[in-house]
Amino acid sequence: MTIQTTRLSDPAVRGFVAAVNAHDREAFLALLAPDATMADDGADRDLAEWIDQEIFSSNGHMEVDNESNRGRALIARYRNDTWGEMRTRWDFTVNEEGRIARFETGQA
Repeated sequence: MTIQTTRLSDPAVRGFVAAVNAHDREAFLALLAPDATMADDGADRDLAEWIDQEIFSSNGHMEVDNESNRGRALIARYRNDTWGEMRTRWDFTVNEEGRIARFETGQA
């Protein structure tokens, strides 16, 4: 069963999912720490390039099925115009200021 975005436990992660689904690049970037990093399927990627290709230019969308680790780990059905839909995992590191310092994703 899908968890409504508004019911996700961690505020930064909740904002991340909401920004992805609203295709709101400005809100998305505001959630990230200035030196944020990310990895996809275990490989570090260029954050700006990845979010453009995998989220914003390809209409990315997340439907969260499960959360753990106080809301900082998700299992979600992620889809975009490039890859279609797949079951994915998302792990977030949130800094002391409440901003996302790192996220890691990949197939679940």
